[in-house]
Amino acid sequence: MKIIDRLNEDGIHISFEVFPPKTDEGFDKVISAVDEIATLNPAFISVTYGAGGGTSKNTARIASHIKDDLNVLSLAHLTCASSTKEEVRKVIGNLKELGIDNILALRGDIPPGMDFPDTDRFRFAYELVEEIRKHGDFCIGAACYPEGHVENEHKSDDIRYLKQKVDSGVDFLTTQMFFDNDIHYNFLYRIREAGITVPVLPGIMPITSASQMKKSQELSGTVFPRRFLAILDRFGSSPAAMRQAGIAYATDQIIDLLANGVRNIHIYSMNKPDIAAAIMKNLSEIIKA
Repeated sequence: MKIIDRLNEDGIHISFEVFPPKTDEGFDKVISAVDEIATLNPAFISVTYGAGGGTSKNTARIASHIKDDLNVLSLAHLTCASSTKEEVRKVIGNLKELGIDNILALRGDIPPGMDFPDTDRFRFAYELVEEIRKHGDFCIGAACYPEGHVENEHKSDDIRYLKQKVDSGVDFLTTQMFFDNDIHYNFLYRIREAGITVPVLPGIMPITSASQMKKSQELSGTVFPRRFLAILDRFGSSPAAMRQAGIAYATDQIIDLLANGVRNIHIYSMNKPDIAAAIMKNLSEIIKA
């Protein structure tokens, strides 16, 4: 089944994200986390490709396990900056052989010291989308940035490039993490005005530690609202309190999104089934309403 078909079904759809292990020794631990997350009845589980493609060899293995052994829709990430065009084509072929119908097409981070772009690599995500379309009837997702991509100075450029990417064959979008829902609502208004009509899944990241917040800010350049900074200032030195506060904050974001008519939400729970389960417990009756 394709994710776009699931997103278009009635009801609320909540999905989760996991990442492959950095070493082969950690594979079983990741599979255990995935198995626990699957018990939460997610709309789908996405599997990242790893920074610079470094953990990509296990992406297809985990996505296949999710689909075949757990009977849950899986979404395999695919980045192109760290791989040659031929390497990208081999990955697409492997996913097709495994029966994985859903791919999240990303440019990805440029590995340090790499001379990018070069003629043997896809420069932009839209080029990757076009390549995936050539190789089969995949459902293709892509990323979008409510606060603007860190490499673009103007948000108008962001939306223009996003429109180009969607027009290349994207079925749905997932946003970068954000912590102020008004940013998401304003972003939706702007892209709809620009003619981007595909489903957009808001990406919610539960921040449960001060170090996680710092890393998230470095990676995405997101702005933390004053309300969240106050939570961090008050509870950041207590791991248990910050965990509870982070789960509550993410839950509050999701409740507000649902109350405003959003039906599809992606949670960056990563390999933390306890965090995913805590959020779903908080939403147990709300999802049924």
